[in-house]
Amino acid sequence: MLSYQEILIRLLLAALLGSVVGLERERLEEVAGLRTHMLVAVGAAIFMLVSAFGFNDILGQPNVVLDPSRVAAQVVSGIGFLGAGTIIMRRTIVHGLTTAASLWAVAAIGLAVGGGLYFGAVAASVVVLIILVVIKPIERRYFAHRRPRTLTLRIDRHAFSLPALESAVESAGLRMQSILFQPGESDDEETVALTVDRAATSKVNSLMDDLRNMPGIREIRRDIE
Repeated sequence: MLSYQEILIRLLLAALLGSVVGLERERLEEVAGLRTHMLVAVGAAIFMLVSAFGFNDILGQPNVVLDPSRVAAQVVSGIGFLGAGTIIMRRTIVHGLTTAASLWAVAAIGLAVGGGLYFGAVAASVVVLIILVVIKPIERRYFAHRRPRTLTLRIDRHAFSLPALESAVESAGLRMQSILFQPGESDDEETVALTVDRAATSKVNSLMDDLRNMPGIREIRRDIE
């Protein structure tokens, strides 16, 4: 059985490593930030402690067969519910996948700390932080053009022309992936969610300039990625 000091050290280390990842998410104002990641890491660590050492008093008894690892294994399943709460689908754009993955990774780090794998936990924290901080600018610079872009248009339903919109998209060198019409704030107004496939930022900006001069379009905004 572990000493009280060792248990405290493991819980505090789990909280510290969880905070390292949580601070990065908090900086970006994600729904799961500093406290959430710390709680996940500490919770996973205590589950591992219970799983590894909580049944010592009954293990080895006659006619007693237990699998203590099952307690820790449930963390992997349970974290999925928490991660799902951070994922938001807005039209064709999905937000929160990276935060959900960071929660999953922090849970694994907490399990490692609870199991006494300190080096592995610290190394994993460093790798996760590198992925979140260093890879993101590279991803935006070299791969952003491969992602769909969504424009939200507020239109006058009587003056708007769908063929003119399709022509503008084609002239900008883009391909329309989807278009969704929704009722607007008044009877003569509608909201259009236009998604174009694999769009470079320069082409999207050019399309927005063309649409601003098109009759029937009152407002254009680009969804945050």
